[in-house]
Amino acid sequence: MRRFSYLQDPAAIYRLSFERAREACDLSHLPAELHVVALRLVHASARPQLVERLAWHGAPVSAARRALAAGAPILCDVRAVAVEIRRERLPAANPVLCHIADPEVAEEAARRRITRAMAAVERWGGRVEGAVVVIGNAPTALFRLLERIVGEGLRPASILAFPVGFVGAAESKEALLDVAREIGLDVLALRGTDGGAALAAAAVNARFAGGEG
Repeated sequence: MRRFSYLQDPAAIYRLSFERAREACDLSHLPAELHVVALRLVHASARPQLVERLAWHGAPVSAARRALAAGAPILCDVRAVAVEIRRERLPAANPVLCHIADPEVAEEAARRRITRAMAAVERWGGRVEGAVVVIGNAPTALFRLLERIVGEGLRPASILAFPVGFVGAAESKEALLDVAREIGLDVLALRGTDGGAALAAAAVNARFAGGEG
């Protein structure tokens, strides 16, 4: 068997990876509570430049931690986010909910000619109130959530917004920041077209679920 020289110890790999992530990015412009989340995003993506595009309103980390400690659910737009959240680290066996694959959601979306992500957000019902909402894929999910927040007066505890793509992703995150400033929501978003389920779950798996990684 041909042998290659590479680091094999899991603990050493983890430690060195975080050390290099810290060296690669400047967190000085961020509030202290966002440092570990930003570091986790860099660690998960190997893209230090993401730090410069993080935007927030209020104290999304503190708000999410309080909500989770009190037993609030985590609402996800897609299963790729939900399955990556490390449930064993959540402080109160918090339910992680995602309805994107529900047959009723697909039927409703087809009937109304809307995205399944929009129909899934509607299926959250009143559970949006006081929840931690994590959007890691669909801009339409974030737009529909904002419509419900404004139209129904719902107030999530914290929103983590990482929708990705060339149609609506950047716009949905700017809309979130606008609404957050208008009515006082605690939110964290990655500006621009970048995002994705891995980054959204990484944010939860940092301070939100307790611990660095």
